[in-house]
Amino acid sequence: MPNSRHYVPPKIWTWDQPSGGAFANINRPIAGSTHEKVLPVGKHPLQLYSLGTPNGIKVTILLEELLAVGCHGAEYDAWLINIRDGDQFGSGFVEVNPNSKIPALVDRSSPVPLRVFESGAILLYLADKFKAFIPRDIAGRTETLNWLFWQMGSAPYVGGGFGHFYAYAPEKFEYPIDRFTMEAKRQLDVLNRHLASHEYLAGDQYTIADIAVFPWYGGLVKGWLYSAAEFLAVHEYSHVQRWAEHVYSRPAVKRGRMVNRMTGDASEQLRERHDASDFDTKTQGKV
Repeated sequence: MPNSRHYVPPKIWTWDQPSGGAFANINRPIAGSTHEKVLPVGKHPLQLYSLGTPNGIKVTILLEELLAVGCHGAEYDAWLINIRDGDQFGSGFVEVNPNSKIPALVDRSSPVPLRVFESGAILLYLADKFKAFIPRDIAGRTETLNWLFWQMGSAPYVGGGFGHFYAYAPEKFEYPIDRFTMEAKRQLDVLNRHLASHEYLAGDQYTIADIAVFPWYGGLVKGWLYSAAEFLAVHEYSHVQRWAEHVYSRPAVKRGRMVNRMTGDASEQLRERHDASDFDTKTQGKV
């Protein structure tokens, strides 16, 4: 890779070599499918095509929470989409999400299947569909959406910014790591100040805002993301730590973190989920 201090951008950028890094084999400047592949369809109304990344985990946590409170219509099949292998560029997946990003959901509970893509949109769709984990009063709903969309707008600086340059880039460069570390810590401080006087993000009620924020920022303070807890001095964010531990104590959150997961302890990896009993019988430690 050329020394960035001497790099002069061309007048017109052209794609003539891989960008490098952990995801170089799937990064490209064009959209659309690369191969024909029909998506599988299971027996449940909700078909989820995903991977156990922070964005994917948001949806499986909510689905498990919905089932835990008796929303039986939230039963789902979770199919693994391995983004390192390029599954997201299969023709079937692109039909569901033209942006080729996980997660993607198809609701087959009505005569005409309905696609939902973008994790925030899926959370809002499911919360409204089942009338759960989103306040019904306008003030509570608005505050929930404030934090839901805060997460959607802020997390790319943590993932594509900090996470990429700190953990995935082929070389370490001081400027981008400093730039995105500063922003990641600023965002943690935003949360820490807010949670100093609020039990949950939208107040005293656990909502889709917490479910959206937890896999990213809870993951940072609990050391799950990028092995960066010490580097980010996460002990400084005591209120985020308290909130993250509270959220993680929920059984549905623990289950949701297991679904479509391909890393970590084998006993916590449930590659695909088609029935509640799969958590007991089909984790990687048992298959």
